[in-house]
Amino acid sequence: MLEARMQSASTLKKVIDAVRDLITDANFDCNEEGIRMQAMDNSHVALSSVELRSDGFAPYRCDRPMSIGVSLVSLTKIIKTADNNDTVTIKKDDDGDSLGIMFESSKSDRVAEYDMKLMDIDSEHLGIPDTQYDAVVSMASGEYARICRDLSVVGESVRIDVSKEGVGFSADGELGVAKLTLKQGAGSATGAGDDDDDDDEDSKPNKKKRKAGSGEDKVVPVEIRLNQSVSLTFSLKYLTMFAKAAPLCDRVSLHMSNEVPLLCEFGFDDGHVRFYLAPKLSEDDE
Repeated sequence: MLEARMQSASTLKKVIDAVRDLITDANFDCNEEGIRMQAMDNSHVALSSVELRSDGFAPYRCDRPMSIGVSLVSLTKIIKTADNNDTVTIKKDDDGDSLGIMFESSKSDRVAEYDMKLMDIDSEHLGIPDTQYDAVVSMASGEYARICRDLSVVGESVRIDVSKEGVGFSADGELGVAKLTLKQGAGSATGAGDDDDDDDEDSKPNKKKRKAGSGEDKVVPVEIRLNQSVSLTFSLKYLTMFAKAAPLCDRVSLHMSNEVPLLCEFGFDDGHVRFYLAPKLSEDDE
């Protein structure tokens, strides 16, 4: 039997929101160490990997390893009904064909219970080798989201150049050319990616969401660990979808080498969301 109780539904909602645009259904593998999910997107271009360690649940019980086939579309609909501060409990019997999900309000006696039908998903678990990356760039997750959004206005691809001086993001298209450079040690607010140029009424919900997530904005310095300079081009479409994980944490790490896929990692208390994306061979490749 599996039973996992999380004190706040907020984290689970953010995790599901981070991957739901990439994945329609996936197996969640559960054992005594926690819950993990790994799946390719529908186009088999990007790999998403989620880990929720058992320490993040109280209590956490998994009598034997099990794989739970879940429709992310269905799970998203259910998880949206929970308030951020609701306690969420997940249960599954060893031979059950449904997943029990219960939300308990912290402000009232309200209890919502769902039995979600499960799926039989035939998926191959891909081994991810340990890699010594040539460059690792750590920066504010909000700044990363803003860069992806801003450069998407100009082009469909972004070239990332990492050197001792800093990290540069550049894009070009019919509109023209855009380039943004962050130097080692430069700081940016964690909520930079939430700011919009829309009217004040539209911007207020964004500010509320930011408070509900990581709390007050704080300055996160850019950190670069470099073995050798790197210059790689990636699809902005996918990097922008990865930015959906930004509300999970203050910082994102970009791990790059010239001949291996990018690792984009969002680490949070008792877990992480990771995305892997192969670089483009040229600006014309899709």
